[in-house]
Amino acid sequence: MRKNKILYITFLMLLLALSVKGQDSIKKKTTKAVFSNSVSKLEKSIDANDAYKTAKNYEELALVYEKKGDFAKAEAFYKKAEQGYVKLNKVEDKIRVTRSIAQVQEKQNKTIPAIQSYDKAGRIADDDLSQRLNYNDANRLRNQSNPKAQSDYINSNIQLLEEKSNDKLAKEYKNKEVKEEVAKAYVQRAEINLSNDDAEEAIESYETALDYVKDDKVETIKIKNKIADVYKEDNQLDKALTVKLNLLEEANKNNDFETEIKQLQQVADIYFQSNQPEAAIVSLKKAYALASEKGVSKEVKTSLKLLLEHYKSSGNDKESILLYDDFLTNFDKIIAADSSLIDERVFQISEKKILQLEKEKALKDELIAKKNRFNYFLIGSLVLLFIFLVLIVKALYSIKTKNKKIALQSLRREMNPHFIFNSLNSVNQFISENKELEANKYLTSYSNLMRNMMENSNKDFISLSNEMEQLKKYLDLEHLRFQDKFNYEIILDEAIDSEAVFIPNMILQPHLENAIWHGLRYKEEKGSLVLKFELQHKKIQITIDDNGIGLTQSKALKTINQKVHQSRGTTNTLERIKLLNDLYKMNITFSIAEKEKPQTGTIVEITIPLLDKI
Repeated sequence: MRKNKILYITFLMLLLALSVKGQDSIKKKTTKAVFSNSVSKLEKSIDANDAYKTAKNYEELALVYEKKGDFAKAEAFYKKAEQGYVKLNKVEDKIRVTRSIAQVQEKQNKTIPAIQSYDKAGRIADDDLSQRLNYNDANRLRNQSNPKAQSDYINSNIQLLEEKSNDKLAKEYKNKEVKEEVAKAYVQRAEINLSNDDAEEAIESYETALDYVKDDKVETIKIKNKIADVYKEDNQLDKALTVKLNLLEEANKNNDFETEIKQLQQVADIYFQSNQPEAAIVSLKKAYALASEKGVSKEVKTSLKLLLEHYKSSGNDKESILLYDDFLTNFDKIIAADSSLIDERVFQISEKKILQLEKEKALKDELIAKKNRFNYFLIGSLVLLFIFLVLIVKALYSIKTKNKKIALQSLRREMNPHFIFNSLNSVNQFISENKELEANKYLTSYSNLMRNMMENSNKDFISLSNEMEQLKKYLDLEHLRFQDKFNYEIILDEAIDSEAVFIPNMILQPHLENAIWHGLRYKEEKGSLVLKFELQHKKIQITIDDNGIGLTQSKALKTINQKVHQSRGTTNTLERIKLLNDLYKMNITFSIAEKEKPQTGTIVEITIPLLDKI
């Protein structure tokens, strides 16, 4: 007897070791494959920096953990997906994943966070259905002490979802999701029925839920097990056994050994409860054998424990020892065949890989952010520097332009001292010769000319008609002084509208003066002065033609003061032309030439681009 006790204790220790090595839940190969695939997709989306795919893959991982029963990790990954959708402003995805967060929080009995998540999903919902579903669920949780109110909210959701499920659009788009929600609602109603001790209504709700999850084998098995549990709790053992045996048969047919093991254990429990220990032992031994063969150490432990408890209670030490011997013989084989340890390791490695990927992405994002901040700072500094340089250049250009305008104005206002001096001498000469009438006439014309010059002195351009009027007054004065020395003629091309065309102010007078004072007045016979305005290729061609003594002979006769005067007059014109070209981007040209012998005289040509507006 003592020996049997020692064996029993040793057997229990081995079972304990087996339970440590085994899993708390069975890992299906499909779950592992889906998980590995999801991790791989997540890695690719993070490497590609695809925010939307990354959020989708987080949601997919969360769903894997939810089906695996690890609701805490499912919640964590759903929240990561939610953060991604929030950043991308994907409203529909955000609503869906927020509702999923609420559902896994509810499964963890985190009532207050679940209520908050349902409310949040309702607030951000962009359609009436989502809004009402989420608010109903939030209110259902708020009324946990009031089954009637809970039932009303669940029934409201069922009605909404069934209407949506029958909708044509729903059948074409996301009908599966709608049906899953309907099934969940009926399961919730069944749980409320059970809390009210209404087993019949609970079974009816579960069976209705089954209609909506026909294509989901996992959910179908879960709901059928719940139905069997209700029958069992209601002491309807025959019905419970029928459901379990049907599940067992389906599992065997589908080669679903994990479900088959579970069902064999649960069938044994019903047999024990209905006083059929022999059938229960057979069922447990089958569960033990199948679990040993497939290497599912947790279920080996469960089956052995149940058998051991029965043999102990019935005093069947012989069967305990045989079971013990069989277990020891196959122990190494069971452990070697147990893929759950490897599967768990895969999950752990994958989770670490995900954390590493997230850290690398965070580091990469931080480096990119720092680089971007530096780039923005550099670009901002360069932009400011560029703006500063532009302002400086603009200011310098403005100053330069202003200086040019001042210089142009100064040159324009520079009165010809020779002309003023000679004009006053002419007046003095008329007075001394008692030619009072001529003196008055000359002064009147001179004053009119000077007034026009002063009025236009602040203008860079004046109309051609105004310029011609000024020049005619000037030539009249000179003709009055030198009547016997020259005649003059002003010729205007008929194609030119003198009122609409503008030319530089006072650019011609110095050359007319030069023609009279340094060419025509020294001529023995009466000379001729022609001022001509012609239109050539959208340009005004101005010609001053005189038949005076010419440049060469004029230079020989000049006094020092006259040489300086003429030089300044020509220089003034050239400077003004250069300033006008710079300021107004014009192309005014100037030339002066002596006529070839036997002709005498000088030709001055000034070409001005046609300006119709200044």
